[in-house]
Amino acid sequence: MGKVKLTLVKGMSKRSPVQRATLEALGLKRTLHSVNKDVNPAIQGMINKVAHLLKVENI
Repeated sequence: MGKVKLTLVKGMSKRSPVQRATLEALGLKRTLHSVNKDVNPAIQGMINKVAHLLKVENI
């Protein structure tokens, strides 16, 4: 499908355990940490769940 660059722009404190687990599964560890991911339906669903915490850029 494509690649995206995900950057965590808001902190993980005061987030639900489900949102924290999703961010950790995406490989994001701290604020302003970025990862590159291949987009597939599973990753897209994870991005949609925590989109309010991320900056998403197409590569």
